[in-house]
Amino acid sequence: MRTLLNVIWLVFAGIWLALGYVVAGVICCLLIITIPFGIASFRIAAYALWPFGRTVVRDPEAGCLSTVGNVIWCVVAGIWLAIGHVLTSIPLFLSIVGIPLAVANIKLIPVSLLPLGARIVDVDDAEAFYRR
Repeated sequence: MRTLLNVIWLVFAGIWLALGYVVAGVICCLLIITIPFGIASFRIAAYALWPFGRTVVRDPEAGCLSTVGNVIWCVVAGIWLAIGHVLTSIPLFLSIVGIPLAVANIKLIPVSLLPLGARIVDVDDAEAFYRR
């Protein structure tokens, strides 16, 4: 079922959202100081292409620099990417078949706003991440 949902997601929303993250990543990699933002954006782009079966967990070892970076990211790119998720989820919600895709799209908003200090893991590995 995950594969079917991922293929439908890829066609209707994944390619466009991942393209937005890749553009943000390329822009961020232009300056040396924003390369960590670019790397985070590329990671989220891969997650936006194939989201079902994976989840986002917060890294408890992330320090205050990730918090400062998240504030900068949120102002510069996060708001615009979150708006893209909301605008993409509206037509998906309007169709009965697209409701699970719209819910997945809304679940991507927190990581699009605060990408630093977050890890994308398989759903099966999420509990193992917290046990370590």
